[in-house]
Amino acid sequence: MKSRQLKPAPTFTSIRKPSNKKRQSPFSPPKILNMKPQYKYNNREISWLHFNERLLQEAEDKQVPLLERINFLGIYSNNLDEFYRVRVASLNRMRSLRPKDRALFDFDPARLLKKINDLSNEHQERFQNIYQKLIKALEKHHIHIVNEKELSEEQGRFVTEFFHKKVRNNLFPVMLDQSPLEFPLKDKSIYLGIMMQPAEKHGKTVMALMKIPVSKIPRFIVLPSTDKRQTIIFLDDVIRYKLRDVFSVYEFETIAAYTFKITRDAELDIDSDASKSFLEIMAESLKKRSQGNPVRFVYDREMPESLLKTLTRKLHISRQDTIVAGGRYHNFKDLLNFPPIGPPGLRYSPLPPLPHPVLHQKRSIFSVIREKDVMLHFPYQSFRYIIDLLREASIDPNVRSIRMTLYRLAKDSNIINALINAARNGKSVTVFMEVQARFDEEANIQYIEMLQEEGVRIIRAIPGFKVHAKLLLIRRKEGAKSVYYANLATGNFNESTAEIYADDSLLTCNTMICEDVRKVFELFEANYKQHKFSSLIVSPFKMRDTFIKLLKNEIRNKKEGKEAWAVIKLNNITDMQIAETVYRAAEAGVKITMIVRGTSVLVPKVNKLGHNLSVFGVIDRFLEHSRVFVFANDGNPLFYISSADWMGRNFDNRIETAIPIYDPGIQAELMSMLEIQMADNCKARLVGLINANTYRSTQNKKKIRSQYEIYKLFSEKQIESQA
Repeated sequence: MKSRQLKPAPTFTSIRKPSNKKRQSPFSPPKILNMKPQYKYNNREISWLHFNERLLQEAEDKQVPLLERINFLGIYSNNLDEFYRVRVASLNRMRSLRPKDRALFDFDPARLLKKINDLSNEHQERFQNIYQKLIKALEKHHIHIVNEKELSEEQGRFVTEFFHKKVRNNLFPVMLDQSPLEFPLKDKSIYLGIMMQPAEKHGKTVMALMKIPVSKIPRFIVLPSTDKRQTIIFLDDVIRYKLRDVFSVYEFETIAAYTFKITRDAELDIDSDASKSFLEIMAESLKKRSQGNPVRFVYDREMPESLLKTLTRKLHISRQDTIVAGGRYHNFKDLLNFPPIGPPGLRYSPLPPLPHPVLHQKRSIFSVIREKDVMLHFPYQSFRYIIDLLREASIDPNVRSIRMTLYRLAKDSNIINALINAARNGKSVTVFMEVQARFDEEANIQYIEMLQEEGVRIIRAIPGFKVHAKLLLIRRKEGAKSVYYANLATGNFNESTAEIYADDSLLTCNTMICEDVRKVFELFEANYKQHKFSSLIVSPFKMRDTFIKLLKNEIRNKKEGKEAWAVIKLNNITDMQIAETVYRAAEAGVKITMIVRGTSVLVPKVNKLGHNLSVFGVIDRFLEHSRVFVFANDGNPLFYISSADWMGRNFDNRIETAIPIYDPGIQAELMSMLEIQMADNCKARLVGLINANTYRSTQNKKKIRSQYEIYKLFSEKQIESQA
């Protein structure tokens, strides 16, 4: 790519040919091109497993602080559970279809499930090896994890007291010989399968199960220490240590407990009862989720065969379900809450969010945005500016209304507090809260009830569609006219995730953009009204088509000898039509660099496009979450940020926005960030079927770790602004 002075980018509509085609209804099913793939693609599920494997690489990386490596194991485990709840559960449903219905798929669900389980088992073995190495590494720092058989006399007294004070009242055994044939066990929980052997030779063996109460008691208990040695015990082993106390009414010679867990299908069965409100339907569906079909059963391989058979029979675990013989402990997602012990060097050194050079506490944010567009980059810069904007809007006498979309929120969200405060101060506040944000449904329903109690207007859900766009629109009376201010972002309005998710957030009062945001909110309120957008690209309307046209524009420019390239940064690319167009552009000579954190169906080397198509992902301290699109456009680059990945669901089943970036300074800033990531030779991995997750090398001998270099970039900008 040539280095040149960046100019303000026109919107793509300026080079789009007018169409005389009859418009579809806004929410009609999209027309899918009948395109026979001429290239090879990676399977999206297998690609996702390769993505999750990159987290294991981080856990193996000795350059990553020790407790952070343990944290990556927790993220890996949590991700895998969700993958089975959602993706594997979907494949199970496909497998159960009639043969003639399964023939509609271009793959065999049963065969794919076997590949998934085989690869997952390989990764799980690697996980266990890494975990054992990390335990030994902890011991070098005098941190020891012990089980119930390794306690000293003093530690045993502490565990006994802790058990009776904190644990025992939360234990409720289910006796397997007394319980009904069927009983539901909750997903996301861990259980002990218990076997009691009688002293008499012909006595009856007693079996039970018991939930480990990790929702009320930490999974890891730090034991008292009198020297440099620090000791941790699993809650599981605290219970094992005092198991005889729980079952003291039984006479037995031996008692043993084995951990197991069950993962269930998380798909919601949405009732179509017209007499119920959508919130009622969602609430009832959430209750049913806990009774979803099992998709995976993981158990301690030391569990006796008789106990295993009893549990699988009672829980309706069949041979078709994924049954995994694991180790002594499960639900390693709890490693995300591993105790913060040991010397400071076992964690990342702090990288506090940096102040934005033009946003000052003593100056109105509205006055800054009136002068120029501002972009925030989280977590390098602080999310508090968004809270400050809402706080200022809530007390500004000239602000008339606030409209906002909300998808995933922090616990005890300050965004919610700010909106409630605005309503209390007499502002008209309207919120679209996406109730169908997976695994956040219950929290969002609670927030809806809280907002409604304070007089905030809630826009109802749009059946069949999720609102994933991240939009804030503020109307302010200035003189005789209303002026709109907007915030459009790639990530959620969530102050907690903004500390670890790398996202971009635009603050603007650009008339075209704000008017389009107003139209999006109007779309929510009258969801059958067709709109024409002058700046935003909005799905489910023309987003796929527009990005395909942008790529084809690069193909056309390349054929005409003009400058042609594209840099695409996103989380996932699985849409086959747009993937096909990417291949065609690369084949035509357009140099395309794709920075894909997660799933990618693209396999450049298999298709012999490696010289023009580069696909890699960065996994590091922060979670790469922003979507940025830059197209050369014959030397006058077009810049967009977006809430949408290149996936069918984002194009067809969600309301998303892609936002043009007009400000030359912000364009240059985005390009600098992308160029730093393209130079990463520490944390970038190749994405694709061949040599998946190979660390990407560059010609630069200097080690470039992009997230730290980007932090340095904004730190230097802050220093320059103060000079």
